[in-house]
Amino acid sequence: MSQKLFVAYYRVSTKAQGVSGLGLDAQREAVERYVAGVSGRLIASFEEVESGKRVDRVNLHAALELCRTAKATLVIAKLDRLARNVSFISRLLDARVEFIAADMPSANRLTIHIVAAIAEYEREQISERVKGALRAAIARGTPVGNPAARHVQPQAVAAAQRDADDYARRMAPVLAAHEVGGALPLTRLAQQLERLGYETPRGHRHWSAMTVRNLKQRIATLQSPSSFMEEAA
Repeated sequence: MSQKLFVAYYRVSTKAQGVSGLGLDAQREAVERYVAGVSGRLIASFEEVESGKRVDRVNLHAALELCRTAKATLVIAKLDRLARNVSFISRLLDARVEFIAADMPSANRLTIHIVAAIAEYEREQISERVKGALRAAIARGTPVGNPAARHVQPQAVAAAQRDADDYARRMAPVLAAHEVGGALPLTRLAQQLERLGYETPRGHRHWSAMTVRNLKQRIATLQSPSSFMEEAA
């Protein structure tokens, strides 16, 4: 009997958790314990730092693609590591990739839908309670929010602008080298950047034509005469 193959997917919700590894160790332990318990073999693992509400997870899609290619099973530590969104769970089930939650290995399609629906309902209820509390505070005339945020926000925007400009300057010679013989279609340039492993401004490995277009526009702005004059001033 051939050994069952698994691809692990780990997700944490915040960048702080991703950098520190907080939460990842527990997920790895749960997955590895499950795989060992069924005498399987873990052939690859993917990690992602994302919000549970988002569905555009590059590494999850890569994990699913490897599962299809290698005829492997996607294994996660807990069902809520995938999402708290019923429609996302439905799309995952429709992808026809077998997947297992280590904390609920006997779950069938109906069970997974029910658990996901309950998790989504709880998330919506928490959101509504927070909104209700804010409305009540405003009605009482209670100041809400952080007054210091008004002063911090411009600084944060300026810092993000500087980071984006620095990234564009680093990537300018890379794009120029790929277009020595003339400008390439955006889709083709995106494919080349992705194939060579360059990360997008947001740190993703998947490039789109839109991402390349925005990057080229920022580079052009930085290289314009008016930009040089502003920097000199």
